Amino acid sequence: MLINDHFQNFKVYGIPKAQLVIADIPYNVGKNAYGSNPAWYIDGDNKNGQSNLAGTNFFDTDKDFKPAEFMHFCSKMLRNEPKEKGAAPCMIVFCEFEQQFYLIELARKYGINNYINLVFRKNFSAQVLKANMRIVGNAEYALLLYRDKLPKFNNGGKMVFNVMDWVKDTGSEKIHPTQKPVGLLKNLIQIFTDEGDVVIDPVAGSGSTLVAAIECNRKAFGFEIKKDFFAAADKWIKRTEAQGMLFKDSARNARRVEQRRIEEVYASER
Repeated sequence: MLINDHFQNFKVYGIPKAQLVIADIPYNVGKNAYGSNPAWYIDGDNKNGQSNLAGTNFFDTDKDFKPAEFMHFCSKMLRNEPKEKGAAPCMIVFCEFEQQFYLIELARKYGINNYINLVFRKNFSAQVLKANMRIVGNAEYALLLYRDKLPKFNNGGKMVFNVMDWVKDTGSEKIHPTQKPVGLLKNLIQIFTDEGDVVIDPVAGSGSTLVAAIECNRKAFGFEIKKDFFAAADKWIKRTEAQGMLFKDSARNARRVEQRRIEEVYASER
């Protein structure tokens, strides 16, 4: 379920507490949002002059984002730590490199005391305009934050590194300029939750987190305050839910046909 409202108003909606909160918060790049991206220029060519994106923010709401309010929401909406080991909740926050240090200290003020750095390695860089001037960035960063007990961890017997490959999203709709790939989100959701668990994205943007959670058979909730993003994301989410229902109905019918076949074979042999 995607809600067209600010996450601060979460109490009104009575959503359940989460096993995992995933958020891609504003990176505080301000008016340099497109500073090293070809989109700064018309058709990506500086010979054509600056585009209408030059000297602009990604979103006009970035300046209104309050990290303390965000962390308060997360501390309230993460489910309580259970007594058993290996079942604790956690949160994953995509952020700019230097933001990590501030977020680590802020999280501790809300009882979220531990962290693991995550690095996502791309095979491309958005800093095309700086490629002939300096080493360019090809990494995205995130923090895995948790209270005291280690979070639920489904590694399938394999070692999970904190540096992960960033797989481009080729089949998904492009709704949001900082949209995270569904495949990447599904990988994270499957590691830190089980089927039926609750996943919340308080700044949902394109809705790709909710789409990923639904495709992983998790319960998905999110907030998106911008009406245009909400409308496009809500359509994508509802279409994903409908496709999931069709798949489940098809699988259910297939099981019924198989059960009837077995019963008929059994009856003919009696």
